[in-house]
Amino acid sequence: MDAVRVALLRDVLAGTEWLTATRRFAGALRSSVTPHGGLLLVGGEAYEPWHLAAHLDDEAAWSGLPELSPTLVRHRVPAGSPAHLAVSTERLAAAGRGDTLLVVSPWAPGAGLLERVDDARRGGATVLALDGGDTELHALAHEALAAPPSADAAGADASPLDLETVQHLVSAAAGENGPPAPRGGRRFRDRLSRLADALTSPPPPRW
Repeated sequence: MDAVRVALLRDVLAGTEWLTATRRFAGALRSSVTPHGGLLLVGGEAYEPWHLAAHLDDEAAWSGLPELSPTLVRHRVPAGSPAHLAVSTERLAAAGRGDTLLVVSPWAPGAGLLERVDDARRGGATVLALDGGDTELHALAHEALAAPPSADAAGADASPLDLETVQHLVSAAAGENGPPAPRGGRRFRDRLSRLADALTSPPPPRW
């Protein structure tokens, strides 16, 4: 249902700043990743962005941009984790020029993660932040997007958006803004096929 949800959200948000903001952030993400570097995706200690990892992986395949497929960086790696889910925050110390670090968290990232993000930036990595508006993280980021507060936090003034919804919009826009696939008519058929798959498939498993 993700493709349908994104389409409906775009209709609801037409004419607001949010479509522009999410597309701008997606454009920054797309332009920062390179075939020679890596996209590192990390959350806070209490938040792992599983769904964004899965959606970006899908967008990478459908858009012909394999560099959008992220490496999920984890604060705690359980014993026996498969290789692609066994990358710890120590990887951030090795991040450098050509790498992109995307930090996603609804809460303050904490001093430890901020220190590693600072190290990655000093090493030459491009830093992007998609969060609740933490000022220290935004000061380190080359590009940042703060999601509105959740309904629980905002009460009657709650926005129809939250961090999870913004992630859907960003990942979809990042893939759509990719280069056209060969044989232009095929891209349209691929999109129709993808929409059909989204309507009939369960939500993505823990990536």
